[in-house]
Parts: sequence; structure tokens; C-alpha cells
Amino acid sequence: MSGFSTARQNMVDCQVRPSDVTDIRIIDAMLEVPREAFVPQNQRALAYLDLDLDVSEGASAKRFLIKPAVTARMLQAAEIKDTDKILVVGCATGYTAALVAKLVGQVTATESDPDLAGKAKTILADLGLGHVTVETAAAADGAPAEAPYDVIVLNGATEILPEVLFRQLREGARLVGVFATMQPPRAAIVTHSHDDFGHRALFDAVAPILPGLERLPTFVF
Repeated sequence: MSGFSTARQNMVDCQVRPSDVTDIRIIDAMLEVPREAFVPQNQRALAYLDLDLDVSEGASAKRFLIKPAVTARMLQAAEIKDTDKILVVGCATGYTAALVAKLVGQVTATESDPDLAGKAKTILADLGLGHVTVETAAAADGAPAEAPYDVIVLNGATEILPEVLFRQLREGARLVGVFATMQPPRAAIVTHSHDDFGHRALFDAVAPILPGLERLPTFVF
């Protein structure tokens, strides 16, 4: 095994499996997708650590690959089917989109920073994941032209209820992400059913806030 292959196996064995991730499709995806390919060259030694990894490298705002176990647990909670149409919001350099692309045949990913979106396109193409479409768009806007979606995945946290994204879910569809609208922050799943949106907390989790999904400042007089 190469150094990165060993680190990838250790990530799964020491971070993902102990977090009650049992979906073999997700485990296989995390063993296949080279996380080191999605981080700057000088940070590749950190690619498999249990941390939110800054991949900004000159981007207009800080952008991260969120912790592997948090990503895996959210994907498992989404109960993704191979026929699902998926939107990944705030994809940064594309790691979460790559994992999802191992599970389904149609993936759209958005990233607000044009340079990072360009990097994501290049990396995903180099890995043979041409069925991922990367669009430059604000996190709060989603990708309405391709809606509705069966699953929307937030690659980060939100401090607001992303109503525009909710409306891009088809009936019976679900959105997963870390919601910092509550304390402590929690990963949660939002389900679209009968023109309503049900919200269920999954587990305590902290992740960097996605640019554009921050809480608006309040004025104190």
C-alpha cells in the first residue's frame, strides 16, 4: 500500500466506521476517492486527519473540506439511491461531490468562488468523474435550472434556514447539512413532504459556515 492508500484505510477504520457508518457504498467510495487530490500540494500530508481542511489557497473566502466522519454520516442519513439526482452545495474543490458521484449517475455541484470551482472541475475530470457538473453560484441560490433534486448536501454549515434550497427539493426529497441555527450546532435532515419541510436533528456536529449562509448581523441600539 502507498502512504496515501494506508492513510485512506486508516481514515475509514479509525474515523468513519467508529462513527456508525455502515453503508458499504459510502465506505467503498471513501476508500476509492483520493482525498489528497482535493487539497493544496503543501497540505497533502494532512488530507486524512480528523479536521476541517482549509483548501482556500487564495480564494475570496475560507473554504474547507469538512471532517470525513461528518461527511460520511450525513451521506448515510440521506439514504442516497443510485437513481437519485443530487446537488452538492459549496463543493470547494469537489471532494464531497466526488464521493456522491461514486453512488449516483447525476450530480450537480455549486461553488461560489470561481477559482475553486475551476479547480473542482479539473480534479473531477482527472479522476474520470465527468458526470459531475460544477457551477459557479452562491450557496444560498443552489442550481435551480437543474431542480428538482432528490438529495441536497451542504458541504458545510448554515446559520440560516436556506429556503431557496428547500424549494429545489422534489416531493419526498431531503437536504442534509450542519445547522448552526441551533445550539449546539447539529447535523440535520430536512424532508420535503406534502408542501411542508420537516426538520430532524441527526447528531451534534460543528463545521465551517458556508459563505452566503451566514446569519445577518443585528443592530443593537
